Amino acid sequence: MTTTSEVDLTNCDREPIHIPGSIQPCGALLVSDASGGIVRRHSANLPEMLGLPSLVNGLRLDQVLGDEPAHALRNALATTVDPARPALRMGLCLPGGRFDVSVHRKDDQAIMEFEPASPHSDQPLETARMLISRIRSIEDISELIEKSARLIFATLGYDRVMIYRFEHDGAGKVISEYKRRDLESFKGQYFPASDIPKQARALYLSNTIRIICDARDIRIPIIPERDEAGRPLDLSHAHLRSVSSIHCEYLRNMGVAASMSISIVVDGELWGLIACHHYQPKSLGLSQRVAAEMFGEFFSMHLGALKQKQILETANGARRSLDRFLQQASGAPDIAILLRQSLGDFARFMPCDGIGLWLDGHWSGEGLLPPESAMAGIADFVGSVSGGRIWATDHLSLHLPQAEDYAENVCGVLAIPLSQRPRDYLFFFRRELVRTLNWAGNPDKLYETGPMGERLTPRRSFAIWKETVHRKAQRWTESEREIAEAIRSVLVEVVLHHNELLADERGKADVRQRMLNEELNHRVKNILAVIKALVGHPVEEGRRIGDYVSTLKGRIQALAFAHDQVVRSGDGGSLKDLMEAELRPYRDGERQIRLSGGHVWLDSRGFSVMALVLHEMATNAAKYGALAVQRGRLEIGWSQDEGGNCILTWREAGGPPVTAPRRSGFGTVLIDRSIPYELGGESRIQYDADGIVARFVIPARHIHGTEAAEDEAESVLNAASPREIAGILADLELLLVEDQMLVAADVESMLSDQGITKITTAPSSAEALRQLKRMTPDVAVLDVNLGSGTSLPIAEELSRLGVPFVFATGYSDQSVIPASFAAPVVRKPYEATALIGAILRVLAAREPVPSA
Repeated sequence: MTTTSEVDLTNCDREPIHIPGSIQPCGALLVSDASGGIVRRHSANLPEMLGLPSLVNGLRLDQVLGDEPAHALRNALATTVDPARPALRMGLCLPGGRFDVSVHRKDDQAIMEFEPASPHSDQPLETARMLISRIRSIEDISELIEKSARLIFATLGYDRVMIYRFEHDGAGKVISEYKRRDLESFKGQYFPASDIPKQARALYLSNTIRIICDARDIRIPIIPERDEAGRPLDLSHAHLRSVSSIHCEYLRNMGVAASMSISIVVDGELWGLIACHHYQPKSLGLSQRVAAEMFGEFFSMHLGALKQKQILETANGARRSLDRFLQQASGAPDIAILLRQSLGDFARFMPCDGIGLWLDGHWSGEGLLPPESAMAGIADFVGSVSGGRIWATDHLSLHLPQAEDYAENVCGVLAIPLSQRPRDYLFFFRRELVRTLNWAGNPDKLYETGPMGERLTPRRSFAIWKETVHRKAQRWTESEREIAEAIRSVLVEVVLHHNELLADERGKADVRQRMLNEELNHRVKNILAVIKALVGHPVEEGRRIGDYVSTLKGRIQALAFAHDQVVRSGDGGSLKDLMEAELRPYRDGERQIRLSGGHVWLDSRGFSVMALVLHEMATNAAKYGALAVQRGRLEIGWSQDEGGNCILTWREAGGPPVTAPRRSGFGTVLIDRSIPYELGGESRIQYDADGIVARFVIPARHIHGTEAAEDEAESVLNAASPREIAGILADLELLLVEDQMLVAADVESMLSDQGITKITTAPSSAEALRQLKRMTPDVAVLDVNLGSGTSLPIAEELSRLGVPFVFATGYSDQSVIPASFAAPVVRKPYEATALIGAILRVLAAREPVPSA
């Protein structure tokens, strides 16, 4: 059937283009039964083109074509199972010449298409391989699209090649173009969905190659048009199928005489087209179409892979950024301030023109935004329709009529709820889509107007499309919604956690205050008791009162120093130093105080708890135990077991007789429970008749080894003479990794004073690794914490190169250093003795340092 008289602009979306009843004149068509036995139909030009008798219907295929060609085509039929993948026979000899033939089955019929053989009909595979080889290594979607248009232009010889991407509503945009230099550009131009009706898009999906040899719409009828059952011939998968008369008119109005399109199918969906235009009639041979089809399939798969990679990279980047934000938020005192300061970071997660935060009734935003006065209404509306979930629209004024007032700035919105209650939101905004249009065509160019009206021109198509998308923004994609969901999960977790902490802190505040008051009261009483004992101690016979006052003053100052450690030791401290500070007031007369053990560095929590316990033990010993008499003895020893736990033993002797307390006061409770409750360790006190014996266990997780490392470094420093040390340091090439410029300058000056002048400084891990590619230092000093990262990757590379190194850090940073790095750690701020000693120590491990 023909459709020109039956189809107009009101019903073209229902035009039955798959059963046109005709083919294009660039080839001929023959239809037989499914086995290739009897000829049922043929195109009117078949006898003349193939050099056959005029009457062929009802004859056997071998009677029409000859035994050998018929046998070849029946063999081809035996190999085809998918009508979208017809079997091919190239260069088949027939009375009318050599022909390229494609064969496929549709329903209960075999459809055979004959086209004059092209000069290089045996080389479609080589052409496809050449095209694919040019794009297979491309890793960027924009580059892939631009380069592919140029390749098709050079290979197939069309005057214009465009890559056309479909939008979600069927409208499309020309995103890439390569053309003859004298032609106007269509790049950036949008077309409405009605320019490519839905049934045409369906055929593009099932038949990925469509060719129009001559836009004058010359039609070769199929004889007969309908079979005995009255059915028309389904030509959905036939390359020679006649196309819509409306589309041919559209092409003529543009001046286009021939066209070809290659479907771009991604994840089973029609993503777009590679559209080719020519301004003279042009018939592309079957072999070239096969090559184009193979290229189109590879292009589609490659594009799909790059899109998935892009989505994955975007999602991973968003997750990394969200992880960093989560870490930052965990220590933020005010989550609202942090969120407002982070708006710019969130805006980079997805394409948007503006971003804003509505939190606790307060508004903050960046970029193109609705007026602040409208935000309360938007938040209330989103809360009423979102159900606590992410809500998005590309047409806000359709849902909220008031949005028309600010549609010039905002047409699309994506709202992420920050809590289960409809109150707080993170908003992403997009502007009207047509505002971003780049009209690349010649605005003065006039197009023809066909009998269907001026709608059938690109310029009029754009005008209709612009009217259709008025007040609409770019649609929010599924991948963008997934990113939004990831943002929602993190922000809800942060906000809920922050609210829980606030509620928990408020609930505990009174209890903490009471405990603090009780402890403060108890500690003040203990301090006054100790001071009373110190003041009340009789002056030795013959001793001047001035000496007594001086001694008493020193004891009280030492006691104040011991208590000051609890407040000031934010990064922890040395267990030995703590005990020395607590016991210094009692080291006089004939008392014997003996300390034995290695260097143990406690973290801030362990140090604070042990300061309380040791203070209480020393106070009790001074009031009731061995330190209350002149000849009393106190022995304290500590060591680390195989698990790294610190075992501390406190043993008193020579004091007053000991009896267990009849009741547990606050001090006893503090000693018994502080270490088990606060540190997860052990605390046990035994009241022997001749003195108290106490055993305390401090878990390994509260212990660091910095002090020991610095002591070892100092011992190495003392093991060589100044001249020998100067000789070693003078020739050293040192890599210093330090992200603080002023600190780095101080360290360089410090090292220079010690004779190290060959210093390379790097402020980051990346820069240090670049430096290591061009030089190999003798030794390195690595700041553990480099702001956004650590120096552990540098340490791994130095270990691989066999270069010794020293870590430098604040006390609380040492837990990030893996035990696998057997390197000394020096404390910051840097001290020359400790740093030089550590450098000599790691050098000594590589080659012995001469002894003094």
